[in-house]
Amino acid sequence: MSIRAAASPRARKRFGQHFLHDAEVIEAILAAAAIVPGDRVVEIGPGRGALTARLLEAAGTLDVIELDRDLAAHLRTQYAARPCLRIHEADALDFDFGALAAGRGGRLRIIGNLPYNISTPLIFRLLDFAPVISELLVMLQREVIERMAAQPGDAAYGRLSVMLAPWMMVEPLFDVPPEAFVPRPKVWSTIARITMAHDPAFALHAGFAAVVAAAFSHRRKTIRNGLRGLVSGEQIAAAGIDAGARPETLSAEDFNRIAGTLD
Repeated sequence: MSIRAAASPRARKRFGQHFLHDAEVIEAILAAAAIVPGDRVVEIGPGRGALTARLLEAAGTLDVIELDRDLAAHLRTQYAARPCLRIHEADALDFDFGALAAGRGGRLRIIGNLPYNISTPLIFRLLDFAPVISELLVMLQREVIERMAAQPGDAAYGRLSVMLAPWMMVEPLFDVPPEAFVPRPKVWSTIARITMAHDPAFALHAGFAAVVAAAFSHRRKTIRNGLRGLVSGEQIAAAGIDAGARPETLSAEDFNRIAGTLD
């Protein structure tokens, strides 16, 4: 069973567009979202509007962010009589979520099938607005969600896992097959609930990102060798970390303690 909008704009490859049409998946997303009236919901990449009408009905008001001008125009025509739908024709990578949250009067709930070609930069962009975003319910490539949710020792654990850990709790919910989209992507997708912290789980040192980036650029090396030229073995030991450990075994707090030696 599928839901398709007649005479809708075609998917554009340069935007990485794959339109969700499977009714069962749509219902599962809406059930997971559990939107109630008054929620400050923002839909990123509404596309042809597979979720839009139901989100608007549940929340009462809805903001959508759509970069494709043809899709934005399609939504304006479709919802011309619904002033409670606010269409922002903009790039989510440049969008000011802080201003929107201030205008809406509180923290936002973000929902969307995020374009796979900008998924990691967009997640980091949303991370910049963690204080004004309470939750993300997003669909991403399955491997990206695995990396985001990975814990120390997991095969998928890496820089992305560590950088998000102080701010995000990632809960994979269910997988979505390629045939749920038009056109079909070449990969499976995963829906995940991401709870955003207003403040990081621990006070971040200024060198945290640099230490994490350096360590995972040499992930097969020990921390001592991977961070050579940035942090000494003595500093690593002073932070209470085994300098002979490999980066995939360290927690975000461990990396932060090493970064603290640079202050």
